[in-house]
Amino acid sequence: MTTEIRVSWYRKMLEIRLFEEKVQELFMDGLIQGTTHLCQGQEAVSVGAAAALRADDYLTITYRGHGHALARGMSTDVAFGELMGRSGGCCGGAGGSMHLTDFGLGIIGSFAIIGAGLPVAVGAALSAVARGKSSVAVAFCGDGGTNIGTFHEALNMAAVWKAPAVFVIENNLYGEYSPLRETTPIDDLYLRAAAYDMPGTAVDGQDVAAVYEAVSAAVERARGGEGPTLLEAKTYRYRGHSRTDPAKYRRPGELEQWRQRDPIDLLEASLVAEGVFAPHEPDALRLAVQEGIDASAVRAADMPLPTLSEMESYVYAR
Repeated sequence: MTTEIRVSWYRKMLEIRLFEEKVQELFMDGLIQGTTHLCQGQEAVSVGAAAALRADDYLTITYRGHGHALARGMSTDVAFGELMGRSGGCCGGAGGSMHLTDFGLGIIGSFAIIGAGLPVAVGAALSAVARGKSSVAVAFCGDGGTNIGTFHEALNMAAVWKAPAVFVIENNLYGEYSPLRETTPIDDLYLRAAAYDMPGTAVDGQDVAAVYEAVSAAVERARGGEGPTLLEAKTYRYRGHSRTDPAKYRRPGELEQWRQRDPIDLLEASLVAEGVFAPHEPDALRLAVQEGIDASAVRAADMPLPTLSEMESYVYAR
């Protein structure tokens, strides 16, 4: 884990944070239609996990998946283009915020249906085995996704057939607007791994290095033919569930408490303490990344809208 790698993680987390802030701004300005689900506060999970993967590995992500797509290598131009419904988006503008999919990056699905990506990841993992490949499939889901039937079906099948899969729960304490303990009888969701005789581990989702190490170990195990692992990343989303949700269901002081362990601030403090960053260098870097995000949004807004024939190509078989 070199200094250069850690600096790249810092920059990528910063890019995701500022991208999401820009998405909210564009949504409020009417440039993004439909809905948006933002991931500020959860950046360490996507960046740490993506860093543990090879180019030929697969990912299935959730509707709160902007950060995962960017962490995996999707450009901000392409991501903004998709959110704005432009032909230069990753799905030609036909998918939108909840469907940032790019097979070239191994992102084989971004799913609006809770838990829908879990069995797809298992299928991808088993296809790799059938083709004699050593690829691993990583499936992300939220804490609410662990109460869906496909969660149990996917983990059961993966365990029985020793699929090279890694299941990552992003436990941000809320399933949409419901606190975890109002819908789930346990706090530690990784304990559900025991029912499928697979390793289950909790990881600090605010520590990008901890996420990287945990996912790396799980991926190595899967790639070595030892079967799947369930990881639970304890994290938090700063914004409400979607769009203009003010998140009034939070306990007083909860957001402020989690912000004290902001994933970007934690890595920044470490890099400053080690002398990697000069005291004012993070501010300059933030400004540079913000300028890049702003310019990217302008370029995406200038992309053409898809034509009728382009849109029909996603609907009608030819």
